[in-house]
Amino acid sequence: MAFSGLGLQADILSVVDRLGFSEPTPVQQLAIPVALKGQDVLAAAQTGTGKTAAFGLPLIQHLLTKPAPERSQESRQGAPIRALILTPTRELAQQVQDNLTTYCASLPVTSVAVYGGTSINLQTKALRAFPEIVVATPGRLLDHAHMGNVDLSQVEYLVFDEADRMLDMGFQVEIQRILRRLKASRQTLLFSATFSQAVKALAYKMMHEPEVIEVTPANTTAETVKQIVYPVDKHRKAELLAYLIGSRNWQQVLVFTKTKQGSDALVKELKLDGIQAVSIHGDKSQGARQRALDDFKAGKVRALIATDVAARGLDIEQLSQVVNFDLPYQAEDYVHRIGRTGRAGSEGLAVSLMSLDEEWALKAIETLLDTRLPQEWLAGYEPDPAIAPPEHAPKGRSADKRRMKKQMKIHQGRGKRTQRR
Repeated sequence: MAFSGLGLQADILSVVDRLGFSEPTPVQQLAIPVALKGQDVLAAAQTGTGKTAAFGLPLIQHLLTKPAPERSQESRQGAPIRALILTPTRELAQQVQDNLTTYCASLPVTSVAVYGGTSINLQTKALRAFPEIVVATPGRLLDHAHMGNVDLSQVEYLVFDEADRMLDMGFQVEIQRILRRLKASRQTLLFSATFSQAVKALAYKMMHEPEVIEVTPANTTAETVKQIVYPVDKHRKAELLAYLIGSRNWQQVLVFTKTKQGSDALVKELKLDGIQAVSIHGDKSQGARQRALDDFKAGKVRALIATDVAARGLDIEQLSQVVNFDLPYQAEDYVHRIGRTGRAGSEGLAVSLMSLDEEWALKAIETLLDTRLPQEWLAGYEPDPAIAPPEHAPKGRSADKRRMKKQMKIHQGRGKRTQRR
């Protein structure tokens, strides 16, 4: 099916032609006609399948064809926006904003992105220009609402991008506070790569008879991504990573760690091996995060070391390798991490470095994906069972898991503070 068969009007089709979109992706083909009808949509599709256009193009068409309602006298002060797109991270907010700016380059529709780490005064000035669309992270949006910079009472279209993360416990309070400011008669669109049953239950509470779209089964990875696990002793992970980058001549590799301190430490280790690397995480200013990403895209550094705060929203064309230096606390994050490669049908490689204390995390990932990930011992880097700590004996695994769960709660608590804005 061509874009012309989806119900998009002529000026939107002109945008599609200008951008060189040849034919709609599966999620676009299924979601755009439903969204144009005004129905709520709950869509699951893998990262890199064109979700932004799937909700962005019909949203723009609605704004072009339906006149803005008169502002009531009772409306709170601030910019009365018509469409709100919520994202979990700054990077994803900026990525969506960049796409909307491209879509609307020749159309009378404006958008603004508001998120933490940047000047709230500049964002306030942009909001005073009365944009139709606001792309926001929850914490910064509530800041503007409290300051009277934005009026949410007239929002007609609400979009959650990466909805599973938006609705998890780390954002649920903020989401509920935002929803209380919105009118009930609106269209709600939720897009994500993963949906748990708990998230679906929360979604149905805020949606009206949504059309459920699953391009691929939930919690699956792209077939174009080759996945492999290398067991290795924890203290040799950095050494193995440097070996892989050097011996296989990887010029651009995205590496995920569990902690901010770990990402900074890994950068130092790689630099000692002559590999230019830079880290990106929640403690970095937005300017520093953007410079790191720009340098990585430009080829000035070979390795970008990131925490899961950056797993949602990194848009890097032709990224061939992703490495899980640490396996994630939440199995769903594995799907989003490796979704940074193998995008739009291209081939990718996802490598996981697994130490003995992470076997539980691998099992959780394999349970989520309902598949066994291939493992391979690299010569010279085989794990040494003689140095395994005592808690890895069978009778100690439950205690180890309890300790890891406690660490997970601490990790999630820190994530709330860093991701809310």
